[in-house]
Amino acid sequence: MDGKKLEYKGEAALKEIERMTKNGVEIQESLLKQILTQNRETEYLNKYIKKGDLVTTDVIAEFKLHVPVISYEEILPYIQRIANGEASSLITAQPITEMLCSSGTSGGKPKLVPIVAEDLDRRTFLYNLIMPIMNKYIPGLDEGKAMFLNFVKSEMSTTPCGLPMRSVLTSFYKSKQFKCRPREPWNDFTSPYQTLICTDINQSMHCQLVAGLVHRHQVLRLGASFASAFLRAISFLERNWMSLCEDIRSGQLSSFITDLGCRSSMSAMLSSPNPRLADEITKICSQKCWKGILCQLWPKAKYIEAVITGSMAQYVPALQYYSDGKLPLVCTRYASSECYFGVNIKPLSDPADVAFTLVPNMGYFEFLPLGDNGTLLIDFEEVHVPNDKLVDLGNVKLGCFYEIVVTTFAGLYRYRVGDVLQVVGFYNKAPQFRFICRKNVVISIDSDKTSEEDLHKSVTVAKKLLEPYDTLLVEYTSYPDASSVPGHYVLYWEILHYDSKMELGAPLDTNVLEECCIVVEEQLDYIYRLLRTDGSIGPLEIRVVEAGTFDALMDLFISQGASISQYKTPRCIKTNKALNLLNSKVVASFFSPRVPEWKPKKVD
Repeated sequence: MDGKKLEYKGEAALKEIERMTKNGVEIQESLLKQILTQNRETEYLNKYIKKGDLVTTDVIAEFKLHVPVISYEEILPYIQRIANGEASSLITAQPITEMLCSSGTSGGKPKLVPIVAEDLDRRTFLYNLIMPIMNKYIPGLDEGKAMFLNFVKSEMSTTPCGLPMRSVLTSFYKSKQFKCRPREPWNDFTSPYQTLICTDINQSMHCQLVAGLVHRHQVLRLGASFASAFLRAISFLERNWMSLCEDIRSGQLSSFITDLGCRSSMSAMLSSPNPRLADEITKICSQKCWKGILCQLWPKAKYIEAVITGSMAQYVPALQYYSDGKLPLVCTRYASSECYFGVNIKPLSDPADVAFTLVPNMGYFEFLPLGDNGTLLIDFEEVHVPNDKLVDLGNVKLGCFYEIVVTTFAGLYRYRVGDVLQVVGFYNKAPQFRFICRKNVVISIDSDKTSEEDLHKSVTVAKKLLEPYDTLLVEYTSYPDASSVPGHYVLYWEILHYDSKMELGAPLDTNVLEECCIVVEEQLDYIYRLLRTDGSIGPLEIRVVEAGTFDALMDLFISQGASISQYKTPRCIKTNKALNLLNSKVVASFFSPRVPEWKPKKVD
């Protein structure tokens, strides 16, 4: 990639966005030709297209005619061969420098995704577009600091041939592109670099929060990669604020911090005692009710940045609670391990309206049309997708749903990422997409198939019944309990009373939770309600778990190799350890009191 493009700043970056959104189709075609020309000697492409055909003027037509649409399972044998020591030229002309591990918590087992050095340049380019966009809407961000809480995952393994295996964020934070980024004012983070790359999550969290509190009157931006990680930090702060204050009061880092990089990088920040600052923070954190706590601790903060789309959308109420609704929630980018896709050019839009404009030089994008509700027009899970069913970036239609398919320089060709998107508008000639969900994350008992999106919609409607009781649904997951006949859906709910006058954890009326059960069922699809009516599925159950249960669940997955920066609560539990943990925390259980009605009821 042309290194000069990484230097776009301010107005130059905004002009580049204008150019790309006006010429996206041409940029996409040029990029695909570049990928095919560069990788024409690979075993994978030669399997479908003759070498001579890859240098013809109709190379794009040859690609679309002959190269199949694939899932991860179909490219996996090539990835495994490279991981075992065979040449990268199996799929790409460039050396594969590392394998990225997907989080493994939103759709099953982690995937290994190949990456080449040039990919980091492209991802850096996309990151460099974000602040010029933000400055357009919120000026003065270069006059203070950003408290972004980012974390890396310990590199515990490599492939058999020695390639590093990392999460996508760990890869980026450890790259020279991040470490050597220009020291622009908007890159002034509160967290020293050594605290960010500390692989002990608790030590990293402690130091980053101390740093954020020390600079509390200079912080203009708050955030983390995912909303779940940011809320985890708030939970840590709520439990450990006295220890953090003691560090600030004494001017000495807690003996609990043993990481040498953390101790060294924090020593200058805690060079002298600051009892006055410690008293300020103590007064704020001593309050019984933490509603609006973020605005009190960081009074100059202008927004919270995190991924709040898809499964992260359910964290929006909690973020609004801790900011008292005063801080905009900003979701700046759309990315995955396979490819970075786009940016949000209207960052102050409502969380429900977040849309992304795809950046056309990230990869070559195609789209598999879906039905009106995001389901496949054809059952492509059972058969190969016909090549002519895909459309390119210039031919998607407003309001329609698509599964995104990507071709990259690193050796993924017409690869189904598994993300469902909806076209919600256009900027210049570029379509703007709303992220709907990840495909294939379902709970099923019989012939029913409930997607992550349908489950989320059902819970979103049901949890409104809690609002009159000053109660917040903190987190949830599900499990298909087939231990009895008939089997039934189980939802695990962690709920919190946030009215300071009410005893924390006071039980809700049984009728309220039973009504939540029936509302969830009435929002599910026709097949589910049909099977409930004929007795093939038993009554839905909500198991209320004690406070902190989902923090413990996160700890479990992190101990098994998941990354805190990429962690997403699994919407369907698939492991016995996770299930045993949840069941050990159950404090009450409620069942749907009747068969659901055929038409879902609307809860105002």
